[in-house]
Amino acid sequence: MIDFASYSDTGSASGTHALFAQTMGYVAATAGFFALGAYLARDASYGWAFVGYIAAFACLIAMSFARQAASVSVGLLFAFGLLFGVAMSPTISYCAGANSQALWQAGGATALFIAGCGAVGYATSRDLSGLARTSFWALVALIMFGVVMIFVNIPGGSLAYSVIGLAVFAGLTMSDFQRLRRSTDVDSAPLMAASIFLDALNVFTFFLRIFSRNN
Repeated sequence: MIDFASYSDTGSASGTHALFAQTMGYVAATAGFFALGAYLARDASYGWAFVGYIAAFACLIAMSFARQAASVSVGLLFAFGLLFGVAMSPTISYCAGANSQALWQAGGATALFIAGCGAVGYATSRDLSGLARTSFWALVALIMFGVVMIFVNIPGGSLAYSVIGLAVFAGLTMSDFQRLRRSTDVDSAPLMAASIFLDALNVFTFFLRIFSRNN
């Protein structure tokens, strides 16, 4: 007798594993395009960096409308990574000249952070939707705090901003990986990859602020 329940569970697990592999492959490729953009624009001005930011987020918005067109969505994802590399290039170039060790430290810490939080989010059976909502509103508050820091000199504010940011993105990373485990919609892979890539990129910038704060 065929156990249809077991067959369904197996098919669902297979779909989840396929989505995970595809999504993480997209994340890796997007990181590669990010590195390429940062290298190509290593001598670009901050004006071009601003244009890169705007164009990158335009690609991200366009992805939400091109979800059903897989090739278009993937192309926009890679363009997003490339343009964000252009946007971050002046900052990365400056840090490489001022304190190159901080870049390596931030990169290593980011890899461990995302791997750890991702593993917890992917493996836990506890519903993290409440954590996702809390982390989102905490992110909004963090952005407001960052705006205040532009105009007000707060002693230790930069370090506090970075530490709080890491806590916020720990929650967002765990919830993103749980969402990845619970989904079997392969068409959502590019958007999920963009979300996880943004988690990693923000974590990297927070670690970079921490490791380079003496410079």
